[in-house]
Amino acid sequence: MGPIISVLFVLLAARLLVLKYNAQSVLLITGFLMLVLAYFIKTTPIKIVQPTGNEAFDFFAFLKESFSKTNAGVGLMIMAIGGFVAYMDVIGASDILVHIAMKPLKVFKRNPHLAASMVIPISQVLFIAIPSAAGLSLLLMGSLFKILVRLGVSRVAAVSVITASTAFGIGPACATTASSIGILKIDAAQYFIQSQIPLVWPLSLTMMVAYYFVNRYFDKGFISDEVTEPTTDPTQKHAPVIYALLPILPIALLLIFSNFIQSTASPIQLDTTTVMFLSLFLALVFELVRYRSVKRVFDSLQVFWNGMGDIFKTVITLIIAAEIFAQGLIGLGLIDGLLFGAEALGFGTSGIGVSLSIMIFLSALLMGSGNAAFFSFGPLVPNIAEKIGVGTAHLLLPMQLSATLGRTISPVSGAIVAAAGLAKVDTIAVVKRNLIPVLAALLLMLILHFIL
Repeated sequence: MGPIISVLFVLLAARLLVLKYNAQSVLLITGFLMLVLAYFIKTTPIKIVQPTGNEAFDFFAFLKESFSKTNAGVGLMIMAIGGFVAYMDVIGASDILVHIAMKPLKVFKRNPHLAASMVIPISQVLFIAIPSAAGLSLLLMGSLFKILVRLGVSRVAAVSVITASTAFGIGPACATTASSIGILKIDAAQYFIQSQIPLVWPLSLTMMVAYYFVNRYFDKGFISDEVTEPTTDPTQKHAPVIYALLPILPIALLLIFSNFIQSTASPIQLDTTTVMFLSLFLALVFELVRYRSVKRVFDSLQVFWNGMGDIFKTVITLIIAAEIFAQGLIGLGLIDGLLFGAEALGFGTSGIGVSLSIMIFLSALLMGSGNAAFFSFGPLVPNIAEKIGVGTAHLLLPMQLSATLGRTISPVSGAIVAAAGLAKVDTIAVVKRNLIPVLAALLLMLILHFIL
């Protein structure tokens, strides 16, 4: 009964979103109702850290804890990046970066979609060292987005290739990789080099080609009004050339202090949020040297706070609502229902592997989180593999990649919502651009892994 009800709620939510109902409200209310129904159907108390002592009130305590957890973690990170990006715009750092980058990239003005598609494999390498989908997407929005737009691609096309950068969650620092090696009990480097890379590189090239043709098709007839020299606020013209380093400084710091670069016994650990505040303070020092006015620099910091607030009201609230929606689906037993369906169909080894990969792909699409989908399915794989007589890794690897691929076309994915919000474009428009390349990569992965 639970999985059937969850599907009905998915259809209801999809219908309301198509009718342009407020997305936060739709996901929050439907998710909350699913949690309540899950309690009555399964008569299990809702899981919260600090129960109120009354099960009815516990549902609202769950909402409070969801907000607290997100705001203290990924929410703060996304808000810090949003505030930093807003500050880079105001002080002219983004424009001077674009101005400098456009000189060698002018060769791509005749074919800007070629440059856009080349972003995908390059930034996927960055994703190995910066394994936060929302974090990397927003960092690229602050450093690369304007360059692509000035080259002549649409804002939606630029967002689509930036969000595609996080389609494959691989590498030792990735959360789903950590879960996989824990299940498989093997070395992270061995899994990365021997299993992940051989399967991912042809998929990445396929996506690069697919995005080129998809974005060129959707942008047919598009005439950019942003292919001009950068303009800034009159009071901020002619930012010093050195300011071009500021938008890319967070990415550089995260790479320098990543486990791939550091080889000391006691490496420095810098997370994305810490790096954003460090970069902000360096930018304030630059502004102080530039204007020699403490009051001006202090007043300019308000731009950062405003940027954080704008991201919270448009992006963070949607991410929290999507998380509650996902918890409602899990609570009603959607994952259990999908697994039961796969076993009932009685597929062979390859059929079960394909089915599991597609199910986790769809789950990530619905929940907007590759981690949530994989963490729900992953621990069940060893028992399934034993029953059908195959190695656990044979099933687990495509499932892990399916989870991050599914997230890349989810309209409630934090990375897509955050990047689309920053670019002021429709989330569904980005998903449409991502759909064909992602499905092409998924199909090729299933063929390469289970059929050839």
